[in-house]
Amino acid sequence: MNASLSSLLPGRPRLLGLGEPTHGENDLLGLRNEIFRELVEQQGYRTVAVESDCLMGLVVDDYVTAGAGALDEVMERGFSHEWGAFAGNRDLVSWMREHNDGRPAAEQVRFAGFDGPLEITGAASPRQAMTALHAVLPADLVPCTAETLDRLLGADERWSNPAAMMDPSQSVGQSAEAIELRVLADEMVSLVEALAPRLAAQGQWHRARLYGRTAIGLLRYHHGMAGTSPSRIAKLLGVRDSMMAANLLALAARGLTLVSAHNSHLQRPMSSMRMGGDSVRWWSAGAIAETQLADDYAFIATALGTIRHRGVGVPPEGTIEGLLYARPEDHCLVDPATVTGSDFTARVSPWFGYAPLDPAQLTAVDGVLFLKYARES
Repeated sequence: MNASLSSLLPGRPRLLGLGEPTHGENDLLGLRNEIFRELVEQQGYRTVAVESDCLMGLVVDDYVTAGAGALDEVMERGFSHEWGAFAGNRDLVSWMREHNDGRPAAEQVRFAGFDGPLEITGAASPRQAMTALHAVLPADLVPCTAETLDRLLGADERWSNPAAMMDPSQSVGQSAEAIELRVLADEMVSLVEALAPRLAAQGQWHRARLYGRTAIGLLRYHHGMAGTSPSRIAKLLGVRDSMMAANLLALAARGLTLVSAHNSHLQRPMSSMRMGGDSVRWWSAGAIAETQLADDYAFIATALGTIRHRGVGVPPEGTIEGLLYARPEDHCLVDPATVTGSDFTARVSPWFGYAPLDPAQLTAVDGVLFLKYARES
């Protein structure tokens, strides 16, 4: 029998993580949209955060709250990783704009990206974050001129050079300019905190803090890319998820938030993956955020039955997915305590893009959302 969100989560966590085992499946995005609408209409949630560039997400938020821009342009400019091309994301943005139309600001729903402007394989220049942060601060207090900032940043291509991921010597993250930029970023973030009342009165405080977090996070990431430690990749993954966690904590401080991301970014146990034949481990954004939120964080993991267009067939008996696949419903939300079975075996996916549920982590989730079929879009 299906569980309900209210029975699984009676306390309305300020941050509710809804994981997914793979990216880009519109059936999963459709379920996320249904859950968000239910949370908005029945439980007072006001923000949805997705695994996309936090600065690009401001374009979407301006659209859903104030109608700024045209939908096609917003979907192109407001999402990273090409997520704007997916129908489920377009449907979400359209519904949010329709919901907000004519409502006062206090009753509107908000959109946020919570990832940094980066991916495992590289990171953007800190230019956008640094220059935006510089622009919102008083000219007589900022620690440098815009011209000095531009000179230190140099060409954006130096920062986004894809060769730097595999060859640390190609990274500019530990150059003299990068080190000076880290000092300047720290000084500007200090100003944001010192000028909080002024910036809040101007409606700039939350965005200024976001620019500051992003600038410092990107400079840390680039510094790590230039490192030669054997734990270099694990450190980079940790920096990325710590940036995610900081964004999520800021959102949760403003109100009830649903966050949609890969299970590995929201799970409580350490996350792991193989890169270059080596296994690397790091703490997820959800695990980091939970250290501050405690019971105000909850996590629902999602699992899939079949993704036939990716070569993922019927799950074998003896796996968690196999047990749930035998149920009559196309999808269900279940209490993990009711998923009984002895010695579940871990499902092995023939497609690298799908990560099945780990039976050892079943006790570390607050709910399991299961979708029997993911259809080709």
